[in-house]
Amino acid sequence: MADAESARDAQAAQGAKRARSKGETRRRLTRAAAEEFNAHGFAGTDTNKIARRAGFAPQTFYRWFKDKTDIFLAVYRDWEEAEREMFAGLAAQKAPPLKLAEAVISHHRNYLLFRRSLRQLAVEDEAVRAARAESRRRQLSRVAGPGASKSRLAELAVLLLQIERLCDGVAEGEFADLGLGEKEAKKTLGALLEELRRQH
Repeated sequence: MADAESARDAQAAQGAKRARSKGETRRRLTRAAAEEFNAHGFAGTDTNKIARRAGFAPQTFYRWFKDKTDIFLAVYRDWEEAEREMFAGLAAQKAPPLKLAEAVISHHRNYLLFRRSLRQLAVEDEAVRAARAESRRRQLSRVAGPGASKSRLAELAVLLLQIERLCDGVAEGEFADLGLGEKEAKKTLGALLEELRRQH
């Protein structure tokens, strides 16, 4: 009886170890993909490079993701979650609006080529466009709460899209292209983020 119990415990431990290992493989591939997309953009990245960067043989990639777009969407989901956690942490600390703005801009700058690829693919690829819309719906739902009216969601969507576009514009250096500093943009972004925090 004790031997059977011991064997079951060993099997359960081995199963848990395999599950952790599988989760780690997926995480390593996703992290490697984020690095590749940030270094080379979507067009300059291929699945072999992602697998090699993660330390795996190229065929390992296809055990976890069906193609490059599939892993791009996984990276996007991780990016979204990291931004949500960062914003929630700063909001909980009652960070001033300018600090919120600088943190969000920094997050966009850290994923500059990835964000460029996202904007381009959202025009060209229906799966990416749908994923971006779903991401925005999740953001709206978190801010508005359950049962929000369509007019309330529309107001919040205007706010979220202003924040998103302004972050990308500052991160991309569009104000510098105009010979302008970022001070006013950050001030405006801070005010928009403060409004979003109040809406929560």
